[in-house]
Amino acid sequence: MEETVIQIDQVTVRFNMASERIDNLKEYFVKLLKRQLMFQEFLALKNISFQVKKGESWGIIGTNGSGKSTLLKLICGILKPYKGSVAIHGTIAPLIELGAGFDSELTAKENIYLNGAVLGHSRKYMQKFFNEIVDFAELWEFLDMPIKNYSSGMAARLGFSIATVVRPEILIVDEVLSVGDYAFQKKCERRMKEMLEEGTTLLYVSHSIDSVKDLCNHVLWLDKGSSRMIGDAVQVCDAYMLEQDKRE
Repeated sequence: MEETVIQIDQVTVRFNMASERIDNLKEYFVKLLKRQLMFQEFLALKNISFQVKKGESWGIIGTNGSGKSTLLKLICGILKPYKGSVAIHGTIAPLIELGAGFDSELTAKENIYLNGAVLGHSRKYMQKFFNEIVDFAELWEFLDMPIKNYSSGMAARLGFSIATVVRPEILIVDEVLSVGDYAFQKKCERRMKEMLEEGTTLLYVSHSIDSVKDLCNHVLWLDKGSSRMIGDAVQVCDAYMLEQDKRE
């Protein structure tokens, strides 16, 4: 029996949005003390349920604002559910935000060790993989440059290289590769396929439906926070694209 590594059960995520404009902190605290602050409830995810088995590759698709990034942050433990439960079994390497885990004032070399520490790796451990990380990211010429001077594509290359060099049990990738050049995107896709062959579980968010079809065998389609369709990657992607064509 295949091991379940991610179990999402009837999960709802709620945010409170201010329903009135407040121009300064003084006004905010006065209204807070008088209990006059008005909020509007927004459900970013509504009763989402699915489970991921070890070694599976899942694509999560949907238009902007459908809840894709919210779901990944929930799985990573950044957000907590308002209702329902999330169970994770395995180590996660998340690539859900450009620059996450980096200090913009430090050099790339320093950030490799810092990001490794964020992922739970010792300095000695990162030294072992240092050359491999820089080789894959193709950034030898820019190692002593502060991250703040990196382009978004360079930062994505370094982040992906660090996150994948040690083969995590669960890899989560949220659209960050879209900022890189085409050749590097293909290089990353090849590495993800290698990781899948070695048993890594993948959760992948991308607006490139061809990329999702190529990498994933299961897909969850989110629509305004709800689960619209879940199942075989090709079938779900084709249904999604058919609807997008109708809207245009």
